[in-house]
Amino acid sequence: METGREGSGAAIRDGIPGREDRSYEVIRILPRQLRDKLRYGIPDFGRLQELRFRVGEPLGAVYEGKNLWVNWSGSLSCGLDEPILVTREMIREMLEYISGYSLYAFEEEIRQGFITIPGGHRIGLAGKVAMEDGAVKTIRHISFLNIRLSHQVFGCAKKLLPFLYCNGRIENTLLISSPRFGKTTLLRDLIRLVSDGNAYGEGVNTGVVDERGELAACFQGIPQNDLGRRTDVLDGCLKAQGITMLLRSMAPSVIAVDELATAEDIRTMEFAMNSGCTFLATAHGGSLEEIRRKPLFCSMMEAGLFQRIGVLGMNRIGDEVRERKGDKFRGGNRDEDRNSEENRDRDGGRNRDENRVRNRGILIYDSSFQEMTEGYVWY
Repeated sequence: METGREGSGAAIRDGIPGREDRSYEVIRILPRQLRDKLRYGIPDFGRLQELRFRVGEPLGAVYEGKNLWVNWSGSLSCGLDEPILVTREMIREMLEYISGYSLYAFEEEIRQGFITIPGGHRIGLAGKVAMEDGAVKTIRHISFLNIRLSHQVFGCAKKLLPFLYCNGRIENTLLISSPRFGKTTLLRDLIRLVSDGNAYGEGVNTGVVDERGELAACFQGIPQNDLGRRTDVLDGCLKAQGITMLLRSMAPSVIAVDELATAEDIRTMEFAMNSGCTFLATAHGGSLEEIRRKPLFCSMMEAGLFQRIGVLGMNRIGDEVRERKGDKFRGGNRDEDRNSEENRDRDGGRNRDENRVRNRGILIYDSSFQEMTEGYVWY
């Protein structure tokens, strides 16, 4: 059982659990008058995705993918039943807590439009933008805050492994989905499993270019999310530059990036592939056909750069969808990780997190666009 690594930055801070109880880090930045209301009113912080503060408007929340309002009892509802109205004083108080009463020290983060806090949660900022020489200088009169809660779901990628490995080696893999379908969450867990090793392959040195800070969620350089023991992270670095830097300095066997977005990203990735490096990546798209039609991706797809392409599908509704799929329901292999006993100790009983996310499906195709999974794999 490893305790030193998690205790050395993310897990314990001033006696407060980090990775194990991330809700505390969100509650502590809320206005004092709202802390107990939300702590006891929201049924399960593990299912809360966003809290949206807009001056003069009701406090909004995204809970299990649903847009809801927060009322003065702290509970969530679809209707505006005694909603909490956000005030400028609430925003000012939260900014003091977020910045440790030193907002000026976060000028670079403010220019980028977000601040990451302990636990990996990201606070989006909006207000009056001041420009200088065609670039954002700062954001003044901040009147809008979006707290995006960081959730790491351990084991959610485990059922995909038998389709993604070949002869003990992870294949170049692209995960495709529309927003909010969980491709970043899935990629994060896949990185961890590849780095630590699993039933289908030994652990390998893995590099992550975390341009937007959503994979590792680093705070002061230390990943708040567990990306594995053999993983190195470049936080806040452009993907194309980061890929080159990792190749030159860290000798990764696998590189992971979230949301391929430019031609330079793809050119640099192809160069690294030709150098023997395997890639795990994501892209925005509603279907395989949509990605193949996009000018940015069509040549990459036709060239077969990715041996495995995963398309995330719709939510499962109770047992209805599962039964309708019939014999097309696939669960993959239930083999434990090669170091399963050790991983169970590390995870500290996180099986409830694995069960929480398994209401989504994924179809996996090979490089010739032939379906490998014979229907959705639910995870």
